[in-house]
Amino acid sequence: MHALGAPPSEPTPADRRRWTRYLVEERAEAHVYQQLAQRRDGEEREILLELAAAEGRHEAHWLELLGGEPARLPRPGLRTRMLGWMAGRFGSIFVLALAQSAEARSPYDAEVYATPAMRADEKVHFEVVRGLAARGRRRLSGSFRAAVFGANDGLVSNLALVLGIGATGVSSAFVLFSGLAGLLAGALSMGAGEFVSVRSQRELLEATRENGHGDASASDLDLDENELALVYRARGMDPDESLDRARRVVGAAKAGMAMHTGPLRTPVADGDDHEIVGSAWSAAISSFLLFGSGAIVPVLPWIFGLQGTPAILLALALVGIALLSTGATVGVLSGGPPLRRGLRQLGIGFGAAAVTYVLGLLFHVSAS
Repeated sequence: MHALGAPPSEPTPADRRRWTRYLVEERAEAHVYQQLAQRRDGEEREILLELAAAEGRHEAHWLELLGGEPARLPRPGLRTRMLGWMAGRFGSIFVLALAQSAEARSPYDAEVYATPAMRADEKVHFEVVRGLAARGRRRLSGSFRAAVFGANDGLVSNLALVLGIGATGVSSAFVLFSGLAGLLAGALSMGAGEFVSVRSQRELLEATRENGHGDASASDLDLDENELALVYRARGMDPDESLDRARRVVGAAKAGMAMHTGPLRTPVADGDDHEIVGSAWSAAISSFLLFGSGAIVPVLPWIFGLQGTPAILLALALVGIALLSTGATVGVLSGGPPLRRGLRQLGIGFGAAAVTYVLGLLFHVSAS
């Protein structure tokens, strides 16, 4: 066995305990990939099953060093248990994103009893899981972008609104009405804006989609002098290939034969573009609902009858928890540090609220 250094001639009890932990972690990770594979099909299913098989090889390595199945096994780590629970129930991109983070922290780099192949496997596993997670991110990018943007905008804008209005000294009923009006106006604006944005982007993509107008007129073109080749060059073909295709299309058309070569595809297929952009209705509905669900949070204290400082403090606490949660979720899905993303969201939200609160104090009015 080749390792980082020559392993001790006689393993210590601490070594055996460490091998046992590796064993249960490898089994748990293999189980995660098997659970995910059950919710996939085609190539993704095969890839996940291959990952599970690789974890099985690592498991066999530690079993061999231990001399067989240990009498007692510790429980897997909390993160691995959580992944297994989620994989069996959701099988979502969220699980793959967490698995990507887990694969990035391999303990084998400093483990003398791990083989070079095992250390290399872990690095490859990270890239494979990242690739699978990237597929899922592309599939949900349109609606997810609208959802996260809508939720955070609702939280921040309505928190800033109710704190700014509340700081002026108006009645609690007025603060509540302002918050609900801001919720409805913002949700409608977000939904309409997102619908127009995504629909416009899809229409732009549609305008770039090739059609058969050039090929349909091919029978009337001159065989040697025509501009059909320019159509193909404009779509991304090189000059020689464009000219060759134009001659074949014109020749076949004049001979009364149809060129069943299928539509010419540019490097990025139209369907892929539309999938990445997402559905206009889906984005609009997501924005409306998520803005509304975010914007209702700062208003809750006033809905339940609180007023003054207690209402403001509770609103800050509720919005703070929500901002930390959405920021951490984005961090997990993007492969970034969840805590840092959560704190960034919190700082932005509370910063905006502080500005409007100070302005409200400057314009303080009588509560009567």
